[in-house]
Amino acid sequence: MNAKGFFAAPVRDPRTAIQTHRVPAEAPWSGFVKRGQSIRIIDLEGQQAVDTLFYSAADFADRYSAQDTVRVQGAAYVTTGTRLISNEGHLMGVVTADTCGRHDTSAGACSCESNTARFGQHTRYLHACRENFVYEVTKHGMSKRDIVPNINFFMNVPIAPNGELAIVDGVSKPGDYVEIRAEMDLLCVISNCPQINNPCNGFNPTPIEVLIFAGDEG
Repeated sequence: MNAKGFFAAPVRDPRTAIQTHRVPAEAPWSGFVKRGQSIRIIDLEGQQAVDTLFYSAADFADRYSAQDTVRVQGAAYVTTGTRLISNEGHLMGVVTADTCGRHDTSAGACSCESNTARFGQHTRYLHACRENFVYEVTKHGMSKRDIVPNINFFMNVPIAPNGELAIVDGVSKPGDYVEIRAEMDLLCVISNCPQINNPCNGFNPTPIEVLIFAGDEG
């Protein structure tokens, strides 16, 4: 366990990963993770938000539910020990390691529409996470109707006493990571957030790395 106290055992050696994927700044990615395998998302340069969705590989209609995950945890943030719950009440995964300690699942994904409303008409045509998600889920036969509220790994979203959300400077350092053990066969869909209008990425989107580790039975 590190000084922050977010790790859970075992701490895996990245050299043992069975898959390694580098996701460029602003780009989408998707991949399958089998039950028992673990997926690690690494913030290579720090202060990068990573918008993430999970779908059951057996039934894409069974997908991550931010509302049910928050309800089951009784906590607003995702960190070590968080159980990721689907809209059908199924356990999708468990966060088994976290070196950052702050992951949002309330603020959702940026879109061209939300950028325009928040930051002005001149941002309307800037790239956004929703467009990344649409591009990636269509590879798997889904559409924009299948995009639901997501996890924002490494994104710092304080909740004020009155319930308002604020997106502020990220706290993740270069090399910080979060790791999730799949409790069912999963499709993971990522938008490596291109946002440059608020400080979630330090106004400078950077690449990430995704590792997949074999389960205990290989």
